[in-house]
Order: sequence, then structure tokens, then C-alpha cells
Amino acid sequence: MSNSVRIAVTQRIDFIESRSETRDALDQRLVDWIVTLGGIPVPVPNSIISKEKSNTNLLDEWLMAVAPDALVLSGGNDINEYSLRDRTEFALLNWAQARQLPVLGICRGMQLMATWAGTTLISIAGHVDTRHELNFIGNQDGLVAGIPREVNSYHNHAVRDCPEGFYVLAESADAVIEAIAHRQLNWQACMWHPEREPAFNLVDINRIRKLFGITS
Repeated sequence: MSNSVRIAVTQRIDFIESRSETRDALDQRLVDWIVTLGGIPVPVPNSIISKEKSNTNLLDEWLMAVAPDALVLSGGNDINEYSLRDRTEFALLNWAQARQLPVLGICRGMQLMATWAGTTLISIAGHVDTRHELNFIGNQDGLVAGIPREVNSYHNHAVRDCPEGFYVLAESADAVIEAIAHRQLNWQACMWHPEREPAFNLVDINRIRKLFGITS
């Protein structure tokens, strides 16, 4: 497996009240999952978006130095909970779009991607700490998209509508959009957490390897 694919991965923000510390955090399971894909995970610092160097946004300099081959928008935090993270991820999507980089959004990452594309979120029930089957699997031509039949679920918000420029890959039985893909860019997103499966699902692994251009 080639390990030369550098994958920038966003981090959740946690405030540790007992220490008065605001920390970036990344689930070690997500690191393990990216390594299993065949990638090198490179965590993106959130606070860097607020800093400048030589009149240039330091995030741009960070991206130029790291030169990631792909981007993962990770889960955790609600949108609008921490503006630094929201701004960082919007900037990363703009950067990836300009350079035609592949992107995967996971849970919040799908919500962020859809919000970036102009749609809104709604509150839902029955999707936290559970599992469910995907009622519809396929793309606009009805072809199988390489998506698991059953997935985990840890979210209480959903994408209201399929964002412009995207199409639906999968829905749950209660018609909640569970996975989307961009019609032109090499972008996909899902509401489940592939890294939280007891054993990583090879269906997810193979689909994302293809998305990121990772070959064995």
C-alpha cells in the first residue's frame, strides 16, 4: 500500500474548563482509519486561521508547506459552536475546490460541506447512538455507489435538502440524507462514522481509497 498520500484532517475543538485550555482534538480511531486507507494523516490546527504572517493568512502558508493530496472534514462539534473551526473548514473547502483536491466529509463534515454549498440543517430524532439500514443506495443513474447497507449514527442534525451541485448517494428509512457526492468535484460525504465501526468496513475503505486515488 502506498503511504505517500498526505491527508489533511480537521480537528474538533474541546474546552477543558479545569485547565482553562481550548484544545484541538482528533480521535485516534480516525487516525487509525486513515492509516488503514494508506494515507498519512496531517491534523489541521484550527486557530491558525486567525493569524497572519507577511499580510498572508497563515493557514494558506500552512497548506502550501504541507501540500496535502486530500482533505477529511472530521466529525464533532455543532456548526456555529466554534467559529474558528467553521472558518477553518470553509477556507479548506475553498482551497480544495480551487486545486481540485478530493474531499471526504464525515458527519459534521457532511453538514459543513452542505452548508458551504448553500443548504441548511434541520433537527431530527432517532439518529443518536444507534444503527440503521440505508434505504436507498445508488447515484443518479441507479448504480451501486459502494456504500454499506447498515451504518452507525451519532447525529441530531441533518441536511435539509441536497445541496446544489451534489446528488444523493444514500438515505435512511425516514428519508434523512445520509450520503452525498459532488457532480463535478471529487467530493463525497456521509453522516456515519466509518472510523467508529468495531472493525473497519472494507466497503467504506475501498470507496474512499478510490476517492483519494490510493492504490494497493
